[in-house]
Amino acid sequence: MSVAILKYNAGNVQSVLFAMKRLGVEAQVTNDHDELRAASHVIIPGVGEAGSAMAYFREHGLDTLIPTLKQPVLGICLGLQVMCEHSEEADTPCLGIFPHSVRRFSGPEKVPQVGWNTVEHNGLGLYKGIEGPCFMYYVHSYYAELGPAQTGSSKYIVPFCASISKDNFHAVQFHPEKSADAGQTLLENFLAL
Repeated sequence: MSVAILKYNAGNVQSVLFAMKRLGVEAQVTNDHDELRAASHVIIPGVGEAGSAMAYFREHGLDTLIPTLKQPVLGICLGLQVMCEHSEEADTPCLGIFPHSVRRFSGPEKVPQVGWNTVEHNGLGLYKGIEGPCFMYYVHSYYAELGPAQTGSSKYIVPFCASISKDNFHAVQFHPEKSADAGQTLLENFLAL
């Protein structure tokens, strides 16, 4: 197994690396096209801003490479958002892998959402062996609207996509690497794809 963690101007790479080590997997952090194509699994981590992330993708040709990848790909947090069609953050056109739009939370509650929240899911795919509903850890101000590719949902101010899957592409708004046993099981399920 060869896991590639996408290198770009986003935080949380170290947390994902540590999570892979806990699972006994040596992952490499790279933005090299050949290494990304050759990897058995690709993870797009994310703590950051959609506009600058997409600018980096375009500058390095990742905007055209990522949608062509054939192996299992997992987006985390910002990684989910940039895989959607468009983000309100900096009015950013994104990769368009998922037919969803990304909006900013607006309401009386504190933004960003930081902490544990319930995820409703059907126990399939990435959620195999995870009892539902489960709790996952979130840090985000933006969310993907509910839509056809969602596989899990949460609610904070409004209902939103907790996870999305389409073909070999999967993404979660929460941070599985910080979500205790349920998050670890989800990562194991991804690596088993």
